[in-house]
Amino acid sequence: MDARGAGGARLRQQIYGDVGLVWHMWNGLAILTLVVFRLLWGLVGGSTARFAWFLAGPAAALRYAADLVRGRSPRYLGHNPLGGWMVVALLALVAAQGVAGLFTTDDIIVDGPLVRVAGEDWIKRASALHQDIYWWLLGLIALHALANLAYSLFGKDNLILAMFTGHKPRAAYADQASATAGSVVLAIACLAVSAGIVFGGIALAGGDPFP
Repeated sequence: MDARGAGGARLRQQIYGDVGLVWHMWNGLAILTLVVFRLLWGLVGGSTARFAWFLAGPAAALRYAADLVRGRSPRYLGHNPLGGWMVVALLALVAAQGVAGLFTTDDIIVDGPLVRVAGEDWIKRASALHQDIYWWLLGLIALHALANLAYSLFGKDNLILAMFTGHKPRAAYADQASATAGSVVLAIACLAVSAGIVFGGIALAGGDPFP
């Protein structure tokens, strides 16, 4: 190992406590599994979790934003039109970060699970993207957290409390009429399928799904 490699190893040891970034990779695989689960759950989960339930067009999102500024926005049991698109943006960035990580390498010690089956140009782009997306993701997470905090403090609902409890107080919600709960059994099945898609997909592509 050259000096650059030794320095990188020391830095990883200091920051992550893990020279080979094994936990980092396991976390990435777990996150990818959860992203796939959320996509599946967005199709078959409880009504307020389904994309068809809360994704509205740009015009509806703009109308909601205008009503929010005027203090006349309707209350939603699930995601409001703006929050729905924030969910999509977060899922897209997290998915891109995780997929890029599969092809990321530091050229010395750590290789992603699919580095050995990818071309050199793709690996370089994925490695750079994996680092760049991190900052975009931090910014979006900060925006999401601040928006929820502001709405909880000054809006009509305590969104942060509802995230922990899974409940909102009785009120007139714009999307309440046909709200239905999700199935625990179906959720477990979706999680198992998601793990199979991520780990099985890596194996079928010729990579090593187990760091």
